[in-house]
Amino acid sequence: MAYDEALAERIRDAFDNRPYVVERKMFGGLGWMVHGNMAAAALGSGGAMVRVGKDDYEDLIAEPGAEPMVMSGRTMTGWIRLGDDACASDVELRTWIGRGIAFAETLPRK
Repeated sequence: MAYDEALAERIRDAFDNRPYVVERKMFGGLGWMVHGNMAAAALGSGGAMVRVGKDDYEDLIAEPGAEPMVMSGRTMTGWIRLGDDACASDVELRTWIGRGIAFAETLPRK
């Protein structure tokens, strides 16, 4: 299954044309890199993924529409899979993307 192009466009808009963000096709989806660090992705299996780090992970995973990101049977702590509830409105989606940007900006540039 290919990523949801309408969702990808909404995620793209949430990055507000920041010049240091690079969009890259990967793993059947579309990822957004902030200074070389992945911040978010539109997943090939549907929905989105946001990188929030380990410090806030437990609190954020309890929010509506948020669930652990599992890849190849392994839970990716610090990454959250966003279901339809979390992506329903542009305000909610922008909030999640903002969290991904904020975390990625704390990482060393690549």
